Amino acid sequence: MKFSEFTTLTRSDLFRYSGSAALKDHFYHYLLSPGYRYTCWMRFCAYTHAHLFWRILFPLAWLVYYHLQIKFGIAISYKAKIGSGFYIGHHGGIVTNEEMVIGKNCNLSHDVTIGVSRRGERAGVPVIGDNVYIGPGAKIFGKITIGNNAAIGANCVVTKDVPENGVVVGIPGKVISYEGSVGYINNTNYIT
Repeated sequence: MKFSEFTTLTRSDLFRYSGSAALKDHFYHYLLSPGYRYTCWMRFCAYTHAHLFWRILFPLAWLVYYHLQIKFGIAISYKAKIGSGFYIGHHGGIVTNEEMVIGKNCNLSHDVTIGVSRRGERAGVPVIGDNVYIGPGAKIFGKITIGNNAAIGANCVVTKDVPENGVVVGIPGKVISYEGSVGYINNTNYIT
């Protein structure tokens, strides 16, 4: 990861919160939006870990990042592949596997679990597409694909693939419509 890529990712995350990537918005959301603050340190850990020159800062960055994990109840690994425009709506109870892949403009709510399945035909971790909304309490497990523009309802348990624009609810999750995440994913028109 280059420094320009790090700043682009951080600015796109900020844009999702405020509709702007101005410095004043950074300070405002850094202080008042736990999800944004966590994302900043997660991205900074990924950047410092990837570069030998900056690796000396990694232990300090990791300590701040780990403190925020405990403080906010968010356990998203800096090793996870997460696209631009990542948005955490509410902190608390978020647990994910470090091998997961999340596309751009994803919304994550509180009490979400994105985990690994260790057995069966779906052994592995989820791959989540672009512009996906994941509602509060949703659980997503196994080697499945969540299509672009999908919406996962509150407290839904997803163990099978979700098509593009699919709206999934229930236990186990079932597609109830193809209206997708329209209206749930905002501020995506940032320039990268």
